[in-house]
Amino acid sequence: MAFRLPSLNALRAFEAAARNMSFQKAAQELFVTPSALSYQIKQLEDQLQMPLFERLNRSVALTDAGQRLYPGVHEGFERMQGAVRAMGRTAQDKVLVVSSGPAFAAKWLAPRVYRFVDQHPQIELRIAASLKLADFNVDEVDLGLRFGSGDYPGLFVEPLFDEAVLPLASPDYMARFEGRPLDDCLTEATLLHDDSTSFMQQQSNWKRWLDERGIDTVDPNRGPRFSHADHGLDAAVDGAGIVLGRLSLAMRDIRSGRLVAPFEHYLKARAGFYFVAPPAGMELPRVQLFHQWLREEARLEAAEISRLLATKRSL
Repeated sequence: MAFRLPSLNALRAFEAAARNMSFQKAAQELFVTPSALSYQIKQLEDQLQMPLFERLNRSVALTDAGQRLYPGVHEGFERMQGAVRAMGRTAQDKVLVVSSGPAFAAKWLAPRVYRFVDQHPQIELRIAASLKLADFNVDEVDLGLRFGSGDYPGLFVEPLFDEAVLPLASPDYMARFEGRPLDDCLTEATLLHDDSTSFMQQQSNWKRWLDERGIDTVDPNRGPRFSHADHGLDAAVDGAGIVLGRLSLAMRDIRSGRLVAPFEHYLKARAGFYFVAPPAGMELPRVQLFHQWLREEARLEAAEISRLLATKRSL
């Protein structure tokens, strides 16, 4: 005999109660009375022929059966909500929402995005800057620009450019060491640390850079630390010290002369920047237009990075 799927209302009542661990809060969320919600859950338990909650004095707890059921039901409702949002986003053909890390948004995307806006004034561009990876099933986001390994299952993924990490400082800061061997200045210089690289395989930090240069006279741990890459770069621009910074985020400051790369060695990062989007989203004209524009911008940036690195040596 075929199994009859429980009612959507009953499953929704169960999901809300399990997520809130409270019949009262779930009832408020769903705009029903606690007794009505309790009745829906009881109907679900009767159909499944097993209890899903332990009713305690002033709280509830999931039974083993409830714990097995909840993840699938919760994910199912999230996916349904995402599908409905996606339909709405499809209809909003003038709004393009781009998810990006804060540093990439500030240092790379924001300074050049006016060119996309000038080319496509009919599109309302919105940049959602966050360290949290966008969930395309839930968040109202069209595409993402991610820094990582490129392993994003289920998404359209395209590399933008590789990353390199190298010492960067303002010209004025380096002028104080004029006439001295560069390696010697590291014993007195303030080291600025970009801790946003710490998640990468074989960490791209000062210790690794100094070790691979064979320099053991410098404490690799001293100096201020920054959890956002752009903060470390901004501190270097203002003359706070020498930062081991991510080159792609620093290129604009290097072009303007606010930063220089005085040392000849760099580290290859074990991560890069990627364009990601749901496969269905790649069919949207607004996403296609941004993808084409971004691909050309990335091509130009990658060429400039390659030219600069050609004058350096990889560690």
